[in-house]
Amino acid sequence: MITTRPGGEPKSSDTKWESGKKEATLQFPERNPGEGDPFRNWSRARVGEEGSGLGTCHINGKFGQRTIELIVSTHLAGLLLLFNTRDLMSYTDIQTILNVTDEDLVRLLLSLSCAKYKILIKDPNTKTFSKNDVFEFNSKFNVGMRRVKTPLPRADERKKVVEDVVEKDRRYAIDAAIVRIMKGSKVLGYQQLVSECVEKLSRMFKPDIKAIKKRIEDLINRDYLERDKENPNMFRYLA
Repeated sequence: MITTRPGGEPKSSDTKWESGKKEATLQFPERNPGEGDPFRNWSRARVGEEGSGLGTCHINGKFGQRTIELIVSTHLAGLLLLFNTRDLMSYTDIQTILNVTDEDLVRLLLSLSCAKYKILIKDPNTKTFSKNDVFEFNSKFNVGMRRVKTPLPRADERKKVVEDVVEKDRRYAIDAAIVRIMKGSKVLGYQQLVSECVEKLSRMFKPDIKAIKKRIEDLINRDYLERDKENPNMFRYLA
């Protein structure tokens, strides 16, 4: 349960929003905030059109000795309230608790850790996201105002970040597939390596041949593989 002031919303612990053409459900944390929690009051919460989840919440955030009122969407509020239970959370933990897609979660985290008001500290400090990222409550957050509004990012900015996340995850997947194949075979020709790599990865996504070639070159530069001196289309496993 989430403590609200009289007249506050929502009455349930989850809400829905439009995510592209699909409707996604965000699960709010089931917990009563305590005196020491950074976000103690979820007040004057208003849910927009029914089922849209596009309402506005006013949260009193405690940053050191200062209290700053944050005006956020209901979904940003749900995410912030997770930091009442701990100061540090991983991308995967947040996603599991809130029950959201990568696209939706990146949209929320981009707004809270990479925009004008950095209420959360992202590690590593980049605008690209991965499942290994960790987020920390920014107890030193300070602005010259008692009230700030934190909007969600524009659709085009969010799309670019999501695409970066997908590309990064696929690079890791291609690298792992190539290494597994070469570790088992020790020596393999280019065409066979690409063919086996496509077969392995096709269960997860449709791999691009150019991307596989690029990852092979990168693994050579990192001393995982080497070209045969007499036949440049043959590769040997090194690591």
